[in-house]
Amino acid sequence: MKHELSLPEVLSQIEKTVKPQFGKGRVADYIPELATVDPKKFGMAVRTVNGQECVIGDGDEPFSAQSVTKLFALGIALNRIGDEVWTRVGKEPSGTPFNYLSQLEHEAGFPRNPFINAGALAVVDMLLKGTRRPDLTVRDYMGFLCQNALTIDEAVARSEIDTAHKNRAIANLMKGAGTLHHEVETVIAAYCRQCAITLSCRDLARAALPLAAGGFSPVIEETVFPARQARRLNALLLTCGVYDSVGSFAYRVGLPAKSGVGGGIVAIVPGQAAIAVWSPELDRHGTSVVGFAALEAFSQITNCSVL
Repeated sequence: MKHELSLPEVLSQIEKTVKPQFGKGRVADYIPELATVDPKKFGMAVRTVNGQECVIGDGDEPFSAQSVTKLFALGIALNRIGDEVWTRVGKEPSGTPFNYLSQLEHEAGFPRNPFINAGALAVVDMLLKGTRRPDLTVRDYMGFLCQNALTIDEAVARSEIDTAHKNRAIANLMKGAGTLHHEVETVIAAYCRQCAITLSCRDLARAALPLAAGGFSPVIEETVFPARQARRLNALLLTCGVYDSVGSFAYRVGLPAKSGVGGGIVAIVPGQAAIAVWSPELDRHGTSVVGFAALEAFSQITNCSVL
């Protein structure tokens, strides 16, 4: 990252830059528990591969990780079964919303990528082959990577399970096509509980750091997956991590990233750092408005875009 400012100065400047963006989105009120989150929250954390760490705002406050967890579930699946994952889910951008049903039906129940809901359900189904509680496996894996004991918000989990009508439709379509091997309600419950994992921006930046360090975690001082896998995960994040706004995100930010409807986004500067940002107000694509703006400002100030 090429810039003359210190990391705290960069984040302080960003905090001022994004203030006009508040009020331009709305929280994920289709999940009742998330509708109660303060929309004015904003936190950001950066952890570099050489050990620098800077956190601003609400960066130490836990939030609902939601679809950000899909990245870590995929990492576990790839570690366990390798390229067999790609016989159950594709690697292509969807160009459609994360819970789009028509494309899945048109493509005979085979999900475009592991970051849309259909693909994430397929990954959970794969993990169920080796464990009865993939939600706890993902929680503990993320907690291990960030060296913090993470929790599942039971109220959020129940709220999601009770209102998962679209995800049940997706799962039933996949079950009918033979893409899911376990019972629909088992997969839905595990997926909703996985999404209800809570963590802070500091935790998230630490957990994602292996993607910036070729599979090695400077936090735990261990290699958690091969360098080739880190490169491929970053490629998927760049092309599929922000759903149907991935083109705009690549154009404005230029970093591999994964968003979640809890308002979190994690972005990777390969070879240098992991960045996590949280602000609950979402745009129409389900991406944090303020988080998007913060990452765009970070990319511009530090000249760290991979494109």
